[in-house]
Amino acid sequence: MNDTPHEHVTTTPDGSPSGVVLDLGNVLIRWEPADAIALGVGAEEAERFLTADDFDFMAWNHHQDAGRPWAEGVAEVERTHPHWAPHAAAYLDHFPASLSEVPGSVDVVRDLHAAGVPLVGLTNWSDELYYPYAAGRFEVLSLLDDVVVSGEVKVAKPDPRAYLIAAERSGLPIDRLLFVDDRQDNVDAAVALGMAGVVFTGAAALRVDLRARGLPA
Repeated sequence: MNDTPHEHVTTTPDGSPSGVVLDLGNVLIRWEPADAIALGVGAEEAERFLTADDFDFMAWNHHQDAGRPWAEGVAEVERTHPHWAPHAAAYLDHFPASLSEVPGSVDVVRDLHAAGVPLVGLTNWSDELYYPYAAGRFEVLSLLDDVVVSGEVKVAKPDPRAYLIAAERSGLPIDRLLFVDDRQDNVDAAVALGMAGVVFTGAAALRVDLRARGLPA
């Protein structure tokens, strides 16, 4: 999905990564499901839904990220938790409202891209929602050489297979890659496979971490 040809850098100082694998959600693209749900049922109901004792939104959403069709996911809520069905439908109906750019991240990626660093996205994201609502909307995605979308490949982080697919697409050995994610468990899974790992806390801190590892950020 990269429209700008550039020469990849394949050598860096000894022991430092040659390429970067980046999570998308809350690293490059802010994801706030409450913003979408609130448009359908109101902010108070959105908060109740996301913090409910009888329904785990993140676990339910993960099934779609791993490849379950959204029609099946919504039907499950209607069958098992009908009182939350309007809330689930609101999330799907207003999904684009949950997305915005993470401040500063595009500048970091732009610098890496300009320097020829191989860049691959690795995201837990339903392909039904990624391609219509994100792929053509955010400039930062056009700077990546490829994006591994979990819903498309039917495997989601922290499953080791997701990282192996990203490494294959990068064209680099897995131990020459740095993985960036906002979740510690996802980073831990990458490190267990031999990647370097960084937990994302903000663009400024990421730039420092990249430079510390010999990458031109």
